[in-house]
Amino acid sequence: MEGLTKIDDLGKPRVVIVGGGFGGLELAKALANAPVQVVLIDKQNYHTFQPLLYQVATAGLDEGDIVSPFRKILNHQDNFYFRLAEVTSIDPTAQVVETSIGLLRYDFLVLATGANTNYFGDEVMAKNAIAIKNVEDALELRNTVLSNFEQALQLGDHEQLNSMLDFVIVGGGPTGVEIAGALSELRTHVFPKDYREIDFKEMDIHVVQSGPVLLKGMSANASAKSLEYLEKLGVQVWLDTRVKSYDGYTVTLNNGKQLIARTLIWAAGVTGAPIPGLNDDCLVSGNRYLVDEYNRVHGYDNVFAIGDIALMKTEKYPDGHPMVAQPALQQGRQLGDNIQRQLNGGLMEHFVYDDKGAMATIGRNHAVADIKLFGREIHLDGFIAWLAWSFIHVISLVSFRNRIGVFFTWAWNYFTQDKGLRYIIGKTKAPLVEQDMEEKAIV
Repeated sequence: MEGLTKIDDLGKPRVVIVGGGFGGLELAKALANAPVQVVLIDKQNYHTFQPLLYQVATAGLDEGDIVSPFRKILNHQDNFYFRLAEVTSIDPTAQVVETSIGLLRYDFLVLATGANTNYFGDEVMAKNAIAIKNVEDALELRNTVLSNFEQALQLGDHEQLNSMLDFVIVGGGPTGVEIAGALSELRTHVFPKDYREIDFKEMDIHVVQSGPVLLKGMSANASAKSLEYLEKLGVQVWLDTRVKSYDGYTVTLNNGKQLIARTLIWAAGVTGAPIPGLNDDCLVSGNRYLVDEYNRVHGYDNVFAIGDIALMKTEKYPDGHPMVAQPALQQGRQLGDNIQRQLNGGLMEHFVYDDKGAMATIGRNHAVADIKLFGREIHLDGFIAWLAWSFIHVISLVSFRNRIGVFFTWAWNYFTQDKGLRYIIGKTKAPLVEQDMEEKAIV
């Protein structure tokens, strides 16, 4: 059977990894010295540091600061091969994956496809809202925010003007509160200088959270402090509230309240991104693959899943591990070791998640952190937590170039209270608002 374009058969077991997120990339690195051929397949030719996508969306960072090409990251790894393609199906009997550019044989298949935005079946919401799952989403949101203000300068109708200035964020997790904090900083320090004709007291930022607290899963201190910080920044937080509908202009809440906004940012949930071909009984809630303690997909010996797409039930995590970077990274490293153990005739080791905590930033000098260290949980907030958040995110970036770029950009932004990446390149979500001809005048 023909391989995927031209990938030489090295006579070694072939590990095919689908998806170059945190888990897939970490696995490829872990197999650097293994007697295997590593083939990574991804729809993009770069790895994205997703925790900082919101910074691209709010003009704090350039997209080049948070991405790095796979070939650059792993160019010193002799057993590594990359192909830019999309996997469309799996044939576990023939041990072949079908891709957009051909077929590829595997000995070990690892699914690290991550997750997609979950609109819970609301097609109208999916059409009108903006999510932040990839670089294209982040750029679209940035373009939309800036385009809104450019259009607002031309509007005389007060309601139309407010619709351009107001933002609704659905979801009170880390992404939701971080976007809200970044937008509030733009409202206070940046936009009034750029758009002097606009009264930014009219710019409202809403966070709609279906549960009773923000940052569910973090400590009570983190939840309370994040609410305090957002309210201090002038963000309207709606707890125990759901968005019933959004038509691109009117946001209807389940309490009967209606908000007018041209931009709704969806940060309310994700669903797994499985690939057709495996047995239906290996897929469980959230479109995730059910895996055992070795990350083997249920019913298969040589098909594995790691990261967001994998659901490993344990006593501590009956609904699976948190869908964040750390479980994916740790599963990638562990699976790399286990594949080598299996090839050497040894026994694989169980995966045990080492929870290092969680953190979120809510604007300049405001952050919350739950850090687990030596069996103790330390709760930080304010400036100290903000420094910890900044340090952890800088050192976690994949490439040295990214670390240096982000460090100096953040330093510049901090001391100048300015975000210089305010340009519109590419598509926007919000439609152009046409004024009636009789309202148009010579300017």
